[in-house]
Amino acid sequence: MTWTAPEATRSFGPLTAGERETLTGYLAFYRGTLLRKCAGLTGEQLAERTTGPSNLTLLGLIRHMAKVERIWFREGLQGLSLPPMYGAEKGKDADFEDLSPDRAPEDHARLVEEIRLADEAAAGMSLDTTFTWRGSVCSLRMVHVHMIAEYARHVGHADLLRERLDGATGA
Repeated sequence: MTWTAPEATRSFGPLTAGERETLTGYLAFYRGTLLRKCAGLTGEQLAERTTGPSNLTLLGLIRHMAKVERIWFREGLQGLSLPPMYGAEKGKDADFEDLSPDRAPEDHARLVEEIRLADEAAAGMSLDTTFTWRGSVCSLRMVHVHMIAEYARHVGHADLLRERLDGATGA
């Protein structure tokens, strides 16, 4: 049986809420949107490069966002020292270039798990909580804004990649 990315639910960010609810709501919206863009596709489809010469693929975006979630929330905010998620010897773009359709189920599950762990890391912390990352002081507020921007940019990429794969648009 061929694996396909599961359906994903997406919550919409609040239209009237406090700062924390707005930031976490919109981050959840974009996380869910990326997963929805991948839903129903096989590992082979997720790994397919449809916009050459770019190395962007939906599977690469899944892997990249798992790495970004881990870096900002667990390594940055929590200060954990974790091994590289993908082969460090393959460079900073290994998440986009070292793809295997056979590993797509694990890569998808890793993103879902990193999202869960990121939410767990931030739970109960003030948006004013700070940490030092690569020589700069950052706040949890900035991490939320950065992550929303990162997902929004990549969801735009995902729109184009998905349309090239099977013509699906929207959602």
